[in-house]
Amino acid sequence: MPFSQLRQQPTIVVDSTGLGTTLTLAHWRGAATPEPLRDDTSAGSVLRALHAPRFPGLEAPAVTANHFDVDGFVGVWSLLNPALALRHEHLLRLTATLGDFRELDWHDPWAEHALKLVCWLNAEEKARFYEPFGAPALRRREDEASAEKFNWFLPRFQEILENPEAGRAAWEPEVERVRQAVAIMQSASTTTRAYPEIGLLVVSTPEPLPYYALFGPSAGYDMVLSLYNENRYEFEYKYTTWIDLESRPTLPRLPLTGLAACLNAQEQGPHSWTYDGVTDTGPLLRLQGKRLTKAQRYADPDQRPIYSSSIPPEVLEQEVVSFFRERYAGIQPRRYWSWAEIRAAGEQ
Repeated sequence: MPFSQLRQQPTIVVDSTGLGTTLTLAHWRGAATPEPLRDDTSAGSVLRALHAPRFPGLEAPAVTANHFDVDGFVGVWSLLNPALALRHEHLLRLTATLGDFRELDWHDPWAEHALKLVCWLNAEEKARFYEPFGAPALRRREDEASAEKFNWFLPRFQEILENPEAGRAAWEPEVERVRQAVAIMQSASTTTRAYPEIGLLVVSTPEPLPYYALFGPSAGYDMVLSLYNENRYEFEYKYTTWIDLESRPTLPRLPLTGLAACLNAQEQGPHSWTYDGVTDTGPLLRLQGKRLTKAQRYADPDQRPIYSSSIPPEVLEQEVVSFFRERYAGIQPRRYWSWAEIRAAGEQ
């Protein structure tokens, strides 16, 4: 049911929060998801709940979400199709993780199937409705407009889940683009360097790539610094630090003000280093030309302009590593940071 009808009957809320819910199944920071049902993804919380069908609140006759994305959709669909969801649990977990965190283990035998599902959802969403974070451009509220997406996708998803070839016309272009990018990521032209003590993965690769390839090897890390040819760079805090990650402790997000100031003091090019706030779903630090919209920042790196810097890549990497090493010194990783605690860590 649409999110606006939340209080009209007992309702389970997936990948969202709201007053008057019977049960919350969301990985959002501070969401009232019961502790036994917490999971890295909201769909994962739903699947945990389906293994405990007598859990209080699951008897509610309705389910809702305040936005449409892969994780939330998989969770809503799973509550409406519990037997099918449990039969395909591993695949649905891969799909939700890829949709939210852009992480995919290519050694998993179900990896390509999950990629096809996500690409089908993405392609049909853009073709029939609007791109993620695109509702404001249409002067619509996401919680209202997204109901139309759920109504279209819910009765069609089972067919693609069990026979992805039925959706080939929609998913094939994006899947092929990701396959080509994965080949680049796995080639000698790409190198990665890990700094586990600060949760940073540095990826050096010739050109910007789709997230589903670029972030593939970033599981277990919460920050990615991408270094491209011609001194083009982007730094990003992953979505794993916006939500309450269940599987492992994390460090709190820190404001990027000081790092941007340090880089701007060295930058001699025509653009300035800018950054998003810690509460953004995926804060970027990058050289800014025309300000990007939220939809552009959410889109793949190869779909937006990335400008050349005067700073050499080895200097840029060292500045980023030094910044976080210094500021994370004395802060221990843990689970369930509140936004107030994150802000306090940043102020320190």
